[in-house]
Amino acid sequence: MDKATRDQLILKYAPLVKYTVGRITAKLPIPPADREDLVHVGIIGLISALEKFDPSRNVQFETYARFRIRGAVLDELRARDWVPRSVRNKDDRIEEAFTRLRKDLGRPPGDGEVADCLGVSVEEYYKMLDEAKFVTIVSAEDLPPDFLEHFSRQDVMEEVDRGNPLQLLANGELRERLKEAIDDLPDKERLVLSLYYYEELTMKEIGKVLKLTESRVCQLHSQATLRLRGAVKDLR
Repeated sequence: MDKATRDQLILKYAPLVKYTVGRITAKLPIPPADREDLVHVGIIGLISALEKFDPSRNVQFETYARFRIRGAVLDELRARDWVPRSVRNKDDRIEEAFTRLRKDLGRPPGDGEVADCLGVSVEEYYKMLDEAKFVTIVSAEDLPPDFLEHFSRQDVMEEVDRGNPLQLLANGELRERLKEAIDDLPDKERLVLSLYYYEELTMKEIGKVLKLTESRVCQLHSQATLRLRGAVKDLR
C-alpha cells in the first residue's frame, strides 16, 4: 500500500479511533490532553491494522481495525496504570468475596451477601462497584502472540454472545473455566455483557433496554467482570 492510500484510509477511519477511545475512557478520570494521546495510540493501532489486514480471511476491515485499535488503547492504559492502588485493592476484596461465597453457597452470591462478607452496607458495596470501572477479565498477556493474525474481533464477540469468549484461546483449562463462570452469571449480568461487548450498546443505551439507570448498568458490568475475573484468577 502506498503512502497516499494509507493516509487516505487513516483519515477515513479516524472517527472510528475517536469513538473507540471515547467508549473505553468514558468512565475514567483522564485529562483531555491524555485522551488525545490515546487517540494517537489508537491511530497507531489503525496503522497496524492497515499493514496486517488480510482480505482473504473474509473479515471486514472495520471489524479487524476496531479490535486492533481497542487492543492498542487498552495496552497503553495498562502501561500507564490509570487505576489507583486503592481501587485495585477494593477490586481484589470483591473478587475474594465472590470466590469465597461461591464456594460456600454453591451459587453466585447476591448483593447483600457480598456486602455482608465485606463488612459494608449494600450502598457502600455499590459505591465500591462504581469505582471498578476499568477492571478486565483477561489481559493481552493471556492471548497467544499471533491471536490477532488468526482470529477477528467478530469471532471473539460471537463467542461472547454464546457464553464462551475464550473459545479461541490456547489455554483450554482457562477457556473452560471462564465458560462455566459465564454460564453461572445471573441472567441480568450476562445480558449486560452481551449487549455491551457484542451489540456494542453504551451503558446508557443498555439502561434504556433494561429499564435501569446508567449507574446501575455500570455496577452490573463491574460486578459481572469481577465475578469472572475471580473465577479464572487461580488458573492464570
